[in-house]
Amino acid sequence: MRVVSGIYKGRRFDVPRSFKARPTTDFAKENLFNVLSNRFDFEDDEVQALDLFAGTGSISLELLSRGCAQVVSVEKDREHYAFICRVAKELGAANWLPVRADVFKFVRNAHRRFDLVFADPPYELTGLETLPDLVLDNGLLKPQGLFILEHGKKNSFESHPCFTEHRAYGSVNFSFFRAPAAEPASGQESEQG
Repeated sequence: MRVVSGIYKGRRFDVPRSFKARPTTDFAKENLFNVLSNRFDFEDDEVQALDLFAGTGSISLELLSRGCAQVVSVEKDREHYAFICRVAKELGAANWLPVRADVFKFVRNAHRRFDLVFADPPYELTGLETLPDLVLDNGLLKPQGLFILEHGKKNSFESHPCFTEHRAYGSVNFSFFRAPAAEPASGQESEQG
């Protein structure tokens, strides 16, 4: 696993061969972050990010390397979680918070909002198609926050009301969703979270 850009650029971490995770390809990752760098100033905007199905922690690491203020990485697999913790400790990244949990339960019980939520579930995951609604309906995004779902070519989310765009890099597909703008109740100021 190689870091593409930022303060950890070029750093490599050996992922155990026993891992079942399918990390996002360097090509797809580089293109994704080219898109994101036009939407976020990771260093100046104090971006808070959530990485669901974190796997090896590759996306989390890239976010941190580019100056993300804090990244929460949710991973259920014990070995993958331990690997993420080891890399975070090796880097001394106090702003990287690994969480060992089932993503579906974590999302339903989360009590904070993020500027960016990224999810890279197994492409054949049962319930993958429910993830946009799960993230958006449970209020994980700050107003105008961005949710990105990595998925295979057989999924299409273009009819989702919060869908904004689709990007494909080889066999890797990213669907982007924007949190709807909060509408203030009549006669009241909108609530800030």
